[in-house]
This record gives sequence, C-alpha cells and structure tokens, in this order.
Amino acid sequence: MRVLPGLGAFVALGRLALAQQAPRELPGPSTPQPPPATAVAGALQPTDSLRLTRRQAVQEALRQNPQIEAAREQTAQARARRVTAVAVPDPSLGASFDDAPHPFNFGGGAARNVGIGLDVPFPTRTRLNGRIASADIRAAESNTQLQQQLVAASTSATYDSLLVARRQRAILLEVRSLSADFLARTQARFTAGTVAKLDVIRATVDVAQSDAALIANERDIANAQAALNRLLGRVIGAPIAPADSLDVPPPLPDSTAIERVALGARPELAVAENEQRGQRATTSLLKQFWLPDLTLGVSHDYAQPGSPVFSTGIALPLPVFFWSHTKGDIAESQHRERELAASYRDLRAQVTQDVRSAYANANTALRQALFLRDQLVPAAREAFRVASVSYALGGSSALDVLDTRRALQDAESQLASALADANASRADLERALGVPLTSLPTAP
Repeated sequence: MRVLPGLGAFVALGRLALAQQAPRELPGPSTPQPPPATAVAGALQPTDSLRLTRRQAVQEALRQNPQIEAAREQTAQARARRVTAVAVPDPSLGASFDDAPHPFNFGGGAARNVGIGLDVPFPTRTRLNGRIASADIRAAESNTQLQQQLVAASTSATYDSLLVARRQRAILLEVRSLSADFLARTQARFTAGTVAKLDVIRATVDVAQSDAALIANERDIANAQAALNRLLGRVIGAPIAPADSLDVPPPLPDSTAIERVALGARPELAVAENEQRGQRATTSLLKQFWLPDLTLGVSHDYAQPGSPVFSTGIALPLPVFFWSHTKGDIAESQHRERELAASYRDLRAQVTQDVRSAYANANTALRQALFLRDQLVPAAREAFRVASVSYALGGSSALDVLDTRRALQDAESQLASALADANASRADLERALGVPLTSLPTAP
C-alpha cells in the first residue's frame, strides 16, 4: 500500500519538471506560418479495412445488396403462388345428426351421417391459373435481372464518385504544397525587399483556402464511402480503399446495332411482355364463368347398418345475369390488356430513346476526358510553370502565379470529374443495353 503514494509523488515531480522547461520559440507576427498539410489532412486517417476494384465492388453488391435480395424473395413468392394456383382443393369432412326432434338433440337423431367431399374445378381453369402464375414468375425473374443491372450501374457510379473524391484530395494536397512553397518564396522576397507585404498576405490567404478545401473534401470522401457501403450491404461507417484509379475507359461499341440489342435484352420489356401474357390468360379464365365444377363425395350413416353411400354431382352456374360478367370483370380485364399493350409500345420507344441518349452521353464524356487529359491539363501546367519561373526571376507578379495555379487546379478537377463521368456514362450505357459492353463489337 505504500508503493502507490510513492508513484503519485514521482508523477507529480515529472509534471512539475516539464512545466518548468523553457517554451519553444514561436514565429513572430511578421512571419506567417500556416499549419502543415499533415495537420489538416490528418483528420481523415482511418485504417482501410477493405480494398476493392470496381469489378469486385459490383460483384459484392450483386451478392449482398438488400434490394436484389428483396427481388429474389419476390420471385420465390411468385413460385409459391403458382403452387397454390394449380393445387387440387383440399377435401372437406362433415358430420351431422339428422332427423332430430329438437336442435342440438344429438342423442335423438335418427341418422348420423359422416361424409367426405371433394370439389374438382374444370380442367381448363387449372391450366389457365397455371399460365397466369407462370407469367408472374417470369415477370418477377425479369424484375430481379433489372434490379441487378440498376444496382451494378449505381455501384459503378458510386465507386467512381469515391475515386473522384480521393483524386480531388490528391489534387488539393498538391495545391496546398505549391501554395506553401509559394508563400515561402514570397516571404523570402519580402524579407529581401523585392515584393510588397500585400503579396505575402495573398499567399497566406491562398494557403488558408487550400486548408479549407481539404476539410470540405473529408466530407465528400465520407459521403461517398457511406453510399458505397450501403450498396455493398456493409456497415455505413466502414472505410473503403478503392484499388482502381480513374482512367479513360475503353472505346464504345458500334452504334449501328445498339437499338436492336436493347430491344432484345432489356428486362423491362420482358416484364411488360409477361404481364401481357398473364392478363390474356386472366381474360380467358374470366370468360369461363359458365363452366361447371365436378363434386365427389362419400358418406356413411352410422345409425343405420349398411355400406357407405357415394355421391357424384356437377355444380353448374346459371349465367342468367351474364351482362354483369361481360360488362364487368371481363370488360375490365380486356381494357387492362389494351392498357398493357399501349404501355408496352411506349416502353419500346422509351428504351430506344434511353439507349440513344446513353450512347450520346458516353461518347461526349469520353471525348471530353480525352481533350482535358491531352490538351487542357498540360497547357495549364505549362502556364503555371512559366509563371512560377518568371516570378522567381522577378518578372511576373504574385497574382499571375496564383491565377495560373488556380487554373491548373480547375483543369485537374475537371479532368477528374470528366473521367468519372466517362466511366459512369459507360456503366449507364451498359444498363441501357441490358448486356455487357464487352460482348459487342467496338466502333471502327
């Protein structure tokens, strides 16, 4: 027990010795010292727990995304409904005390009948119910395929947004380094008396703006990671390190056959076609309201000796008020058929427009990315280099250096966004076609 007070006294003496040390010399007010870049960037240093390429991210989303799982369960529900639609009705079991003098006089009944019956629907009704349920299954399967394509496109676009945010961070860190270097050179020239104090202030403000941009970039990276984690079915706050980089995508496929490919592969059209098949079968089923059902039964009277008695009958509806069917549920189903046919025609036109628009967007985004990479960014970098060298030799002003540096930053940011747009528009084109772009011949 005496050891603890001794340790407490030793810690207190250590703190007192540190407090008596001479403080480190701080820079004077005439020498602006911005915080180091690591102090600003250090707020975003989580340990990367998952490294994924774009293809791996899409595969993981297709395996874990809850929306796709819900679509699969809907397909399973459709299969279960088909089993119910074509199932034979359950038999019914009945028991009664007949010829009793009073109600609930079970002992005084002259007949004690026990019977089992079975109602068999007309065979064509079972066949049409199965056709309706089968169309529902195929529509659900096509909807699952549609959800997979949508999730794949969203995952690719979100992955690119994370790449853009991290690319922007690299650009901002480079700009921050250039700004700090420019501030040091400006301060040296101010000390030598070759520039005014205003240039030092402008350089200091430029460094501060770079620090503020880095702080805002942390939010963009966190939001992109959260969106990607949601698509992957992971914990929202889990960090992700993309293994791919922003590059110019491959050339686009030939545009001569894209409409035909889309009209034959889009799952939305398959869903609409199966809905039409199911509705036509529904109309045919409703038109059979007059067909009879077969009833079978076996009964036995335990109050009288003898063998069981069999009964066979037909339940035949009397369509006296037939107009209530022809102008009611049958007419409704026929109008539903026409509605689905009109919607299908409009959907085909929408698919054609969608694939043409997606191809135009992908082509434009690809050309913009190539122009920015090959023309604008090199020109902006050369302008900044010339302005920096001229400023070091006393030729250009501080404003020229800052303007060319901002122009270079804008050009690099535009290139990052253009590369993301090129990859995202390519994924959207793949969704619009309904097939992978690698399966199509490239444009000459």
